Amino acid sequence: MSDFTVNIFQHRGSSYQTGFNLGQQLTGSRVPQMFENITRPAIDAGNMKEIYRIFAPHMIDELEGLADGLNISWKKAVALFGGYNVPRPPALGCSAMLTDSYYVRNYDFTPDLYDGYFSLIQPKAAFASAGYNLQVIGRHEGVNQHGLVAGLHFVSNSGYTTGISAWMAIRMLLDTCATASEAINMLKEMPHAACYNFSIGDKHGNTVVVEVTPDNVETRCAPSFLKCTNHFQNKSLQHKNRPVINNSVDRHTYIKTMDEKHLMHEEAFEHFRDKTSPLFYTDYDGLFGTLHTFSYSYKNARILTSIAQSDQVLDIHFDNWVAGNNISEEQLQGIIKQSSK
Repeated sequence: MSDFTVNIFQHRGSSYQTGFNLGQQLTGSRVPQMFENITRPAIDAGNMKEIYRIFAPHMIDELEGLADGLNISWKKAVALFGGYNVPRPPALGCSAMLTDSYYVRNYDFTPDLYDGYFSLIQPKAAFASAGYNLQVIGRHEGVNQHGLVAGLHFVSNSGYTTGISAWMAIRMLLDTCATASEAINMLKEMPHAACYNFSIGDKHGNTVVVEVTPDNVETRCAPSFLKCTNHFQNKSLQHKNRPVINNSVDRHTYIKTMDEKHLMHEEAFEHFRDKTSPLFYTDYDGLFGTLHTFSYSYKNARILTSIAQSDQVLDIHFDNWVAGNNISEEQLQGIIKQSSK
C-alpha cells in the first residue's frame, strides 16, 4: 500500500505563461526525468511544429513557455513533451460509458508512468478545459467550456508510425472543437501514430466512438448509450485488435448491462470508482490498475472526479470555473493498494 497524490494546476492567460508556470511547478519533480527515460532524445521538431500550426498553433507557445519554465532547450522540450514520434506505448486500459446526459470513465495503468496532474486552464487563444495531464501538455481525457468531452482508449500498435499521440489529439480536440462533429472531422485529418478509440460526447446529446488507425478512421454512434473499451468494433478494423482482448471484451459486455439500470450521473460515477466494481482494477505492477475516474454531466456542467481508492471527490461546476471562480483544492489524495482480481 502506498500514498498516491495528484496535483491540481489552474491557470488563465496566455499559452506561453501557462507552459511557463507549469514548467516551474515541474522543476525538481520526477516528471521530466520520467519522460526523459521513455522518449527519444530528439525528434523532427519542424514536422511536429507544422502539425501544431495546422491543428493548435497556440500549443507551440505553451511548449516554448514550458521549455523556459524548466530551463531547458526548445529541442529537448519538444522531444520530452511534444507528443510526436513517441516510442510505442505499453498497453494501457480505459473504460467509458457515454449517455446523452453524462460521460464517465476509468483510466487504468501504472502510477510509475503517470504525470499526477489535473489541470484547469483558460488560454486566451483556445477554449477553457479541464482534464488529467499526460506527457505534461497532453490529456487522458477532459471537457471544455462548450461541453465537449473526450477520452482515449489504447487498442494496439498495429501499423505504428511517426505521428501525433492520442493524448495530444485529445488536447487539440478540447482546445479547438465545440461539438462531436467538429471533433470527428479533426480526427479524420490528423496524422495518427497508433490505433486508438476516442470516446466523445457533447452537450447536445451526441455521442460517438471514433476508431482510429494510422491509415483509417471509422465511427460508431448510438442515440443515447455507448460503450468504449480497448478494442475495435467496426469489422473493417478488427484485424488491428491485439490477439488477446478478453479483458476489454468483458468490460465492454459489463458496461452494456448498465444501460438497463438507468443510472444517474452520480450513481454511474460512484460505480466506476468503487474498488469492488468489476470496472476497478488493482494490478498496478501488471500495468492495469485504476488511477482515476472522470465524469461530466452536460445538464449542469458538473465534473465529478477522484483518484485511486480515495474518499475525496473533486466536484466542479465547470461553468463557474470558466466564469473566473477558481477551486480551492490543490491536491487529490488516494491510495495504491494491490490485490488479486
